[in-house]
Amino acid sequence: MSTAHMNTARSTALAASVALTLTLVGTACGPAESTKPNNAPNKPGGAYSVALTEPDHLLPGRTTSSYSLQVLQGLFDPPASLDPKNGTVKPLAALSWLTEDNVVWTITFRSGTTFHNGEKVTAASYADAWNAAAYGPNGWDSNYYFAQIKGYDALNPTEEGAKPTARTLSGLKVVDETTLQVTLKAPFGQFPMLLSFPAFAPLPKAAVAKPDAFDVAPIGNGPYQLDGQWERNQKIKLKKFPGYGGPREAMADRIDFKIYTSRETAFTELQAGNVDVLTTVPAANSMQAKRLFGDRFSIRPSGTMDYLGLPVKDPRFADPRIRKAISMAIDRQGITQAIYNGVYKPATSIVGDMIPGHRPEACGKTCAYDPAAAKKLLDEAGGFEGPLELYFSNSDATYEQWMTSVANQLKDNLGIQDVRFRKMAPADLSSLLNEGRNKGPFRQNWVIDYPSIQNYLDGLYYPGNRSGWSNREFDALVAKGNAAKGTEAIAAYQQAEDIALRDLPYIPLWNWQDQSAWSDRIGNVVIDSYAAGLHLDRVTVND
Repeated sequence: MSTAHMNTARSTALAASVALTLTLVGTACGPAESTKPNNAPNKPGGAYSVALTEPDHLLPGRTTSSYSLQVLQGLFDPPASLDPKNGTVKPLAALSWLTEDNVVWTITFRSGTTFHNGEKVTAASYADAWNAAAYGPNGWDSNYYFAQIKGYDALNPTEEGAKPTARTLSGLKVVDETTLQVTLKAPFGQFPMLLSFPAFAPLPKAAVAKPDAFDVAPIGNGPYQLDGQWERNQKIKLKKFPGYGGPREAMADRIDFKIYTSRETAFTELQAGNVDVLTTVPAANSMQAKRLFGDRFSIRPSGTMDYLGLPVKDPRFADPRIRKAISMAIDRQGITQAIYNGVYKPATSIVGDMIPGHRPEACGKTCAYDPAAAKKLLDEAGGFEGPLELYFSNSDATYEQWMTSVANQLKDNLGIQDVRFRKMAPADLSSLLNEGRNKGPFRQNWVIDYPSIQNYLDGLYYPGNRSGWSNREFDALVAKGNAAKGTEAIAAYQQAEDIALRDLPYIPLWNWQDQSAWSDRIGNVVIDSYAAGLHLDRVTVND
């Protein structure tokens, strides 16, 4: 489950107030926030606007970007959804999914639903979409989400120069118009959660025939349809789809996504009344947002994590003691306090603390700030030679701020004097990391798709991951967890996490806390920590 979202968190202020931070954290809510001000009508109609950063794609299988997924939440109904309160998986476009062995799944879809162009949604609409995303040469970002399905390897040969031996997944069988049988490569108890990700939404014939044209004018099966075309770097307009036959009744008639280049600008626009919702208030603006918006500002636990990835195939980073020394030289508490206003939490695990099975001290001494022990460990490993290059994107001012802190701490605590920055555009950085062309540590962010440890383990450490790390024992334990249920599954995943923390290809840094604010024009604001984000269909408008 590869969701290497490149969040564009933005924040500028370095100052922090401990007292106020504690006050703000005290306002934290559950995984989802729902409010209905007294003046917000519980009736359909009206229009509202949402601040957004430019998406990369609007074809579901082509993107794992949280900005794109926010728009797709209105346009498409995937088979399942996650309850915003607790992450429980529920049917959406599907009516049911049945299995006896966690390998063969029979999915039954709702009948009588259509795409926005009137084309009937059938089981074949799902099979076509999944096959297109899974076909390696298409290069769609969500490709690895389909790796659990039988036949995936034939579409994605790993040998150099090899070509696919099939165009479709052998594990998909269209039984009839509303029934799809899915055979997985191995037992996978988390499969229903996977069905909630937008990449599993159905596609009409036009999408597979002309994906580039579809990308700017997508035709979905959700409660909203596109109004016009995506105007890049400016806006995306949605309007209610009158032919919608699913369970999500849309409240507002229209939604305007206004695209901003930074969250700081979007926050200013929210203050000025020029946009109604900002789902990611910059951490540095917490105090101001609380003062200005009161009950219309929320801080919620988040599964989003930041890491420092390490190129383990580079001989200079091959020794785990080097990687642990770097981890122990980083003052997570000081950085989160100074740069993120104390809102983000220093990481003590690979997974966020809202995830079932999270262990608060899983990382142990490796994630504890201990400059003396870090230097001793580095010396025992033979020290570090040559320049140390740090890779990050230019899409958020805070990235350079915390990288500067890390650079200074590596200089002061480990004696590595030649630390250099490699800052670039998000798309360039993503391409460079995916191709393994980086020569040093890099910022890695992970936004959860669903609340499971497995989502982190499979998502970050998938075969061919950016760090280049692999471990057969780790793979076996993840597979053991996939085949199990409940506490047995969590126990296997935790053992796999221990191996990842022992080898440390990714250094856990901090756990985000999501902050949102909205205008008094709207109510029924429900925002979750999963792929859905703001539940567009539920928002009501007061005028």
